[in-house]
Amino acid sequence: MNIESILTNLRVLWRTDRIIADIRMRHLLVGLALRALAALIAGFGLLMLELAAYFALVQVWSAISAAAALGAVNLAIAAMLFILASRPPAGRELELATQIHDTSVEALQVEARALQSQLSGMIHHPLNGVLPSLIVPLITVIIRSLKARAAPSAPTAAAPPK
Repeated sequence: MNIESILTNLRVLWRTDRIIADIRMRHLLVGLALRALAALIAGFGLLMLELAAYFALVQVWSAISAAAALGAVNLAIAAMLFILASRPPAGRELELATQIHDTSVEALQVEARALQSQLSGMIHHPLNGVLPSLIVPLITVIIRSLKARAAPSAPTAAAPPK
């Protein structure tokens, strides 16, 4: 477990989330603009069909057929724009950003599992975490005490008997 790798994965996750959100927002804005344009054209188509009905009542065929044809064309254009607006977003950019996002989430999960196993080891066996830092001073104290015991016993062994 490394704090730097956790922070790096969090940064990557944050950036890819922003990229994914930006791609989706651009797609939604373009779709909304196209739908608004289609609605406007459909409104004009409806206006033309109403105008055609008006001309049908007022005059005979020539103005009626022209207004009806314009209304039908406007409705066809609006239908094509609605179909174009409902397309899914561009796949390559979104796919790449989603893959990077998934990879960083997996790396964060691995780091979290490693941290959890270390913490659970510390909780179950608290000396395991403290023991490595205490071994060197403990060995030093033991060696000094053994040297101190060996030093007084050596002169008594060398002294001649009386």
